[in-house]
Amino acid sequence: MINKILSGGIAAIAILTASASFAEEMKMKADLSASQEVPANQSKGKGTAAITFDTASKKLSWTVNYSDLSGPATAAHFHGPAEAGKNAGVAVPIPNQATSPVTGSATLNDTQATDLMAGKYYVNIHTTANAGGEIRGQVTK
Repeated sequence: MINKILSGGIAAIAILTASASFAEEMKMKADLSASQEVPANQSKGKGTAAITFDTASKKLSWTVNYSDLSGPATAAHFHGPAEAGKNAGVAVPIPNQATSPVTGSATLNDTQATDLMAGKYYVNIHTTANAGGEIRGQVTK
């Protein structure tokens, strides 16, 4: 009886350990520019996003740096699902975008996680002069 209990406990630990080993922290990035906007604009703005995604918890974390925008950032978001060159709606808001760098995190749902991992998210920073987006960058692994 004790051997069966111990065997069951060891098997449970092995399963939990194996499950945890499938979790992965993915490093991603986005290089933001006006030329990637759809349609493109003439802004001199530029930026980068350093992104981490934990596949087990589905936690998305980011640090976005930007400079040389036409004016203050009025909004920032992850948009998707969309390939490069296509537009999509807001998927994840990026709050506190008024000052660079912008840091934050959010927990994605299963559909959002699938779209992110498939390369169908982009980071977009908006200004008054470019309300649809001043600089944009596709999220890549």
